[in-house]
Amino acid sequence: MSVDRERPGTWVPYRASNCSKCKATCCTMPVEVKLPDLVRLGLVGEDEAAFNIRNMVRRLVKEGWIKSYREKTGVFLLAQKNGDDCVYLDSKTRRCTVYEKRPDTCREFPQKKGSRLGWCPYLPTTTS
Repeated sequence: MSVDRERPGTWVPYRASNCSKCKATCCTMPVEVKLPDLVRLGLVGEDEAAFNIRNMVRRLVKEGWIKSYREKTGVFLLAQKNGDDCVYLDSKTRRCTVYEKRPDTCREFPQKKGSRLGWCPYLPTTTS
């Protein structure tokens, strides 16, 4: 059976060592973030968020950083590039460009967050 990011039942047990050999499949999945993640990423200042969240959301959507915001839950959905890559994924190296500042969802996937805890959509890079 082949791994399909849309079907967690096809995922493999997570091993940290797989990350260096993976096509960054998890970085092509939608990423939900909270306000502290946006602050850590440097997209917003704490003052901006405290005063006018609607204007902040409009700006971040217009600039292409987020796709949407759910006011009821306080959850933002990060934007994705064509091909579903995260806006922070380098398309050539397949590595995160903001790794030290990455959102909590990314930090905790797949051990504490995700569709199937302890499992990941690992797809090895091909070597030529």
